[in-house]
Amino acid sequence: MNDIITYFSTIPSSHRSLILVGGITFFWLIENAFPLFNFTYKKWHHAGINIFMTFTTIAVNFCLAFILLKAADWTIATNFGILQWLPEMPLWLYALIGLLLLDLIGAYLVHLVEHKTKFLWRFHLIHHTDTWIDTTTANRHHPGESVIRFTFTALGVLIIGSPMWMVFLYQTLSVVATQFNHANISLPKKIDTIMSYFIVSPDMHKVHHHHVLPYTDSNYGNIFSIWDRLFGTFMTLPKEEIIYGIDTHPDPEEHNALKNLLKIPFQKQPLKKKN
Repeated sequence: MNDIITYFSTIPSSHRSLILVGGITFFWLIENAFPLFNFTYKKWHHAGINIFMTFTTIAVNFCLAFILLKAADWTIATNFGILQWLPEMPLWLYALIGLLLLDLIGAYLVHLVEHKTKFLWRFHLIHHTDTWIDTTTANRHHPGESVIRFTFTALGVLIIGSPMWMVFLYQTLSVVATQFNHANISLPKKIDTIMSYFIVSPDMHKVHHHHVLPYTDSNYGNIFSIWDRLFGTFMTLPKEEIIYGIDTHPDPEEHNALKNLLKIPFQKQPLKKKN
């Protein structure tokens, strides 16, 4: 555990980039060999849109990274935050509690709020417009949403009192987890079901990308599945019945054109329909 802390305390930007690119490449190869759905689409065009969005997310996080660093350093210096107030415990347990709480605020909570707040939904729905969910969809976020998610992560760091090594560890696990649960891969049902009791599995997250309510407003988790089960937002749907996309933007000219995707938050929004 000490070696992990040492590594993530000083993890180079090149290593973080390698993890991001390596993850996409790894799951890209697997989903081509063992696809869940056999899509008929221009894969490189689709990937180009999503990778552009990935780079804008990286740019936003890079520009604002100093805020996370200052927040983490301040909580340690002032002994502020949940982790700082806990009694002494094994380091692995301390790390697990911290990761669970960061996932709660930095992933589950912000995701839930984006779905329940009309203004924030304008930005998040770009992620849901994708009708060909694969590993490149993982970071298909409008730049505005990247700022929103960063804000919640920074808030989480302050409330939880996370040291910077834990923030880097969380972000690394989060990137790999979201690439995994978005990947167009088919796991044996039993394995996927067992996995979904602990982490967000591919089948579990695919339900969230079904095109109509109430499934769109379910399964908000990213790394850990406990929060959806605990707060009653967990739902299942046979993967054969899943239709990707969002019912308010079914036209490819809306969801498969980069310029329009960037404009969507500023356009008049139709209401989501109930199933």
